[in-house]
Amino acid sequence: MNEAFFQRLHNKQREIADVPPNDVIAEWALHLLDLLFPERQTHPNRDVEQLKEQFARSEADLLSILNRTKACESCNHGKVAARFYGHLPELQRIMYTDAAALFEGDPAATSTFEVIRTYPGFLAIALYRLAHALIVLDVPLLPRILTEHAHSQTGIDIHPAATIGEYFCIDHGTGVVIGETAVIGDQVKVYQGVTLGAMSVEKILANTRRHPTIEDRVVIYAGATILGGDTVIGHDSVIGGNVWLTSSIPPYSTVYHQPTVKIVDSKAAH
Repeated sequence: MNEAFFQRLHNKQREIADVPPNDVIAEWALHLLDLLFPERQTHPNRDVEQLKEQFARSEADLLSILNRTKACESCNHGKVAARFYGHLPELQRIMYTDAAALFEGDPAATSTFEVIRTYPGFLAIALYRLAHALIVLDVPLLPRILTEHAHSQTGIDIHPAATIGEYFCIDHGTGVVIGETAVIGDQVKVYQGVTLGAMSVEKILANTRRHPTIEDRVVIYAGATILGGDTVIGHDSVIGGNVWLTSSIPPYSTVYHQPTVKIVDSKAAH
């Protein structure tokens, strides 16, 4: 390694915007979820004044993160933090609908407490909801850091700009991908390995609708792939496992993949 290499690194350091470490940002969000959901805590025992203090401290932590993030220099940090925390009661209400959907949709779930405490689908959706609230306030970078943390912990990849309705259920969840411009209605259930993606990943399409719309009360089974910004899955439809869809279907449709399965008697072969 020569002197020019180190000089290039030095110059690059000066170009990079200051952003707190990713784990600091994730820690703030996880602590906020702990405050919103006593189910995530060991022995929650705070009086009302203590709760107010905890939330005020959490808001101060977000303000500190925003102040340290030069990528957000154009933001009015105090206003952003206040608006975000003002929206928390509604966010919590919506997250509880997600927990209810997971509990009602999974015969193995014994309680919403179990769902909130242990289910990767709930964690991924909850972090997405925090991230989406930030992206609506035009906060850059931080939303993506939160959803990528969820991705690393759960295997569920939800872009923070996606629009997702209430009572959203991701069962199992590993390998789920939901793209930036996807729109998902209320009471939608998604299983593992589902992709709501784009027909093309060309950079020139960055500011266009590239991902599908999933209307209310749709169930999408494992391994299904639905692509394209013009693709609309009509309400109350069922998409079977391993289906590949690039065109719209009307409401109340059932779409399934019919593979050819061959069974060989191994004993007869000998």
